[in-house]
Order: sequence, then structure tokens, then C-alpha cells
Amino acid sequence: MKRFISIVFILTASCLSSAAANDTLRISSFDVDATPPPGTWLVYDKMINSWDQSLRAKGIVLTGAGKPIVLCVIDWIGIANEGYDEFCKALAEAAGTTPDRVALHALHQHDAPVCDFGAEAWLKKEGMDPLGFEGTFSREVIRRLRESVAASLKQLKPVTHIGLGQAEVYKVASNRRIVSAEGKVTASRTSATKDPAVRNQPEGLIDPMVQLISFWNNDKPVAVLSYYATHPQSYYRTGVANPDIPGVARFFRQLSVPDALHLHFNGAGGNITAGKYNDGSHENRLVLAERLADGMRRAWEQTVKEKIKPSDISWNIVPVALPAKKSLDTLGKLLHRETSTFIANNASKVVWLERVKKGKTIGVSSLGIGRARMVHLPGECFIEYQLAAKAARPDLFVAVAAYGDYAPGYIGTAASYEEGGYETGQASAVTPAAEKVLLDAIRKVLGK
Repeated sequence: MKRFISIVFILTASCLSSAAANDTLRISSFDVDATPPPGTWLVYDKMINSWDQSLRAKGIVLTGAGKPIVLCVIDWIGIANEGYDEFCKALAEAAGTTPDRVALHALHQHDAPVCDFGAEAWLKKEGMDPLGFEGTFSREVIRRLRESVAASLKQLKPVTHIGLGQAEVYKVASNRRIVSAEGKVTASRTSATKDPAVRNQPEGLIDPMVQLISFWNNDKPVAVLSYYATHPQSYYRTGVANPDIPGVARFFRQLSVPDALHLHFNGAGGNITAGKYNDGSHENRLVLAERLADGMRRAWEQTVKEKIKPSDISWNIVPVALPAKKSLDTLGKLLHRETSTFIANNASKVVWLERVKKGKTIGVSSLGIGRARMVHLPGECFIEYQLAAKAARPDLFVAVAAYGDYAPGYIGTAASYEEGGYETGQASAVTPAAEKVLLDAIRKVLGK
């Protein structure tokens, strides 16, 4: 009888200990080198060398509120289709969770790799060179992430508070599309815009705010997540892998707050560039990075902390079936006679179309922590989606990360497809009907 009581006591104590652990919100962080070796392909060119700053894959794991939640961001142009699936699967397995509780995003730098194992397989099947889609290094980064995430769980730290702060960023973002009074795109303000007449057009519709969500163990910050919407290029096609504007700004902030891992997410910047403030002069990378870092600094100084507990955490995900353009049916044939740049920009769309036909969906998710909501979107969404998410819940602190599954390319508003322009032409795989699908999903994950 005494032995039975002892066993019951041990089991009860074990259960109570487990419950206590589950009632404590904890965080771990991971950070791996995602810079490929010279001689391999970046998205557009063979890599010659790496810059002083490496490309990174950074993230956090949250435990104590149901299955763990993983957020990861990588200094690559994009990860799509089967590549996206494999990254999420590896991150989930390493964290002891499921892929639907992983949000993976790229920062969209252009002197950086691309990953799509489906495109790699399709190009090889067609007897074509996979170029930047050759996946050897991508698989190596997956291995590194798997190991790093698993190791990070041995160093979990309590999370007692989150901090929320935001500030305006001056003279970085501008709207890419110059639209005439007749409602047609007349010029594109690319990341580096040489023509002063185009540069001098009004800034246009942007989201000027950089937002910070920080995680704290009482008075010690352990992770800082920043969100800002723009294409991140100052200049590119150099063959030298580099993290560009956001990577430099992130590095400055890491030096200022050294004990917390800094992650930066690109918002819905599909139709946003630095083109108004950048003529492509190489010195402008530092200028633009300093302006972004200044906004991050002011957002940090304005941060307000609030206590949180596991019950303050929510995770919502909605699978979306984005409508595919009819023109994708002939895209495969076109790839056989087009340039390597065209292949880099469009091979994923061919694979995505086949996935759509098989009923594959893409998840739109939101992580809720207290008053904060982090919305995770696919593709190169226009800024209107970010602004719509914020407008849907003005009572909350809504931050948006785009460039999740990269396969659909640009996702414009319904009206933008009538306006013309590069983004909604061949560069977009979806129809104008995508607007309603995506907006409905955003409202659902925000509980609206």
C-alpha cells in the first residue's frame, strides 16, 4: 500500500511539475549563417564573394502556450513551394511542434539565394539548368536550422512582458507605381531610380511606421522583432551576397541592445521601394540604413511594456486558395526560351500552378500576444493589405510580415490589375480576385 501511495505521489508531483512548466511562457532564439559559398548561385548571378556582414537565418521559439510557435526570418529573396514546406517541416520537428505553427519569412534582398525544391525538380525534369534553384546549400541551411533550434530549447528563458513601440521612418519608403490621372501606371520607381523626374514624384501611399515587438524577462530584453515595409535594396546584381539596408540597420540595433536577438521582418512592400530617395549610388546603402535604424531607435525609446501570461497567447491560421492566372498554363513553355533572370522570377509560378490544381493552399496566420498581433502573409503583397490589417483592428497593435511562401509573386489590389505596370503583369501569378480572398483571411485571423 505504501508503495502504491509513493507511486501516486511521484506521478502527481510529475504532472504538477509538467503543468507548472506549461504555465510558464518561455522563449529561445536561434541564429545561423545562411551565406552560400562563392561559386554557387545567388538568385540572379553566381556568387563571387560575401560582404562583411553575412546573410542570417534568425528566429524564436515560444513555449508554454500549447504547442510551440516558431517565427523565422532569413536574408534571402524568397522561399517557395516545396522549399517552403521543407523549411517549415524541419523547424517544426526541431521545436517539437507542427508546421502550421511555423511562420517563415524572407527579407527579399536581391544579392541573396532563392529556394524552391519544386522548381529545382521541374527544371531538371525539363532538361534545364536549375541555376539559383539548385538546392544543395538550401538543404545545408535546413540542417543548420534544425540543429540550432533543437539546441536553443536547452536555453529557454522566461517571458514576463512584451514591449510595444513604433516610430515614423523618414525618407526611406516610397510607392513604386506612378499612376496618372487616367488611372494607369506611367512609370515605375524601382529601388534605384536614376531619372530625377520619376524620383521627384510624390512619395505616394506607404506605411511610414516601423514597429517593434520585444520580449522581456522582467527588466531584461531577450528578443526584439521589428517590422517595416519596403523593398530592401539599395543596389544589387553585384555577385556579392549581402543583407543590404535592413541587415545594416539590424546590425546597428544589435550593437545598441546587445543582449537581445534582433529579428527584422519586411512588411507588405510589394509596391514600395526606396526609389524616391535612392539613385543607386553605393553610398546610399549606409544613408538609408541609418534612417531605418534611427526609426528603430525611436520606436525602442517609445516602447511600453506590459505583463503577459500564457493565456494571453493566441495562434490563428486560415488556409487560402489564391486564384491563379490563366496565363500560367503556357508559362512552362516560355521558360524554355527565356533568360536566366526570367527563369529566376517565374519558375516557381509554374510549380505553384500545379500545386493549386492539386488543392494545395497557403496559410495566412496571426500570432497574438496581449495587445499585439503579428500577421503573416505570402508573396509580395501590396502595402494596401498591411494598411487594411491595421484598419481592421485599430484597437490592437498590428504588425505585418509578408514574403512568406514566395510562390504567388506580387499580390496587388483588384484595382491595380487594371492600372497596369510590372508588378501585376507577368510578375504576379494571381488574378484580381485574390484581393477578396486575402482580405477575408486577414480579417479572420485578426478575429474581425
